[in-house]
Amino acid sequence: MVNDPISDLIIQIKNASMTGKSSILVPYSNEKKAISLLLEKEGYVGSVTEKGKKVKKNLEITLLYKESGDALIQGVKRISKPSRRLYTKVKDIQKSKSSHGLMIISTPEGVCTDKEALEKRAGGEMLFEIWK
Repeated sequence: MVNDPISDLIIQIKNASMTGKSSILVPYSNEKKAISLLLEKEGYVGSVTEKGKKVKKNLEITLLYKESGDALIQGVKRISKPSRRLYTKVKDIQKSKSSHGLMIISTPEGVCTDKEALEKRAGGEMLFEIWK
């Protein structure tokens, strides 16, 4: 049983890319799908596809690498945890890792990056940071 599915997702992506795997399978949830599609849109992972039906549904996430063969994702940091939720107002949203990374925020309009949250003028729960 996984207590923190978002943390499990981002660590699986990071660890698999560090070991050179081409793709990973993670159990399906709407939140994981939204995060994976956001990472795909921002260029941190390749394609995201759904596998299976109903209860046995999984997400297959294809990983991306640099031309040198190194992992594209250099690090991730979970900010809000199940034991300690951290929220931010719009005016308090900061750029992560000197604009070389993203902060993923869960807003009332859905899961979005720090830049999109500023454009939408919406604060929310700071989920994690990811950088190349």
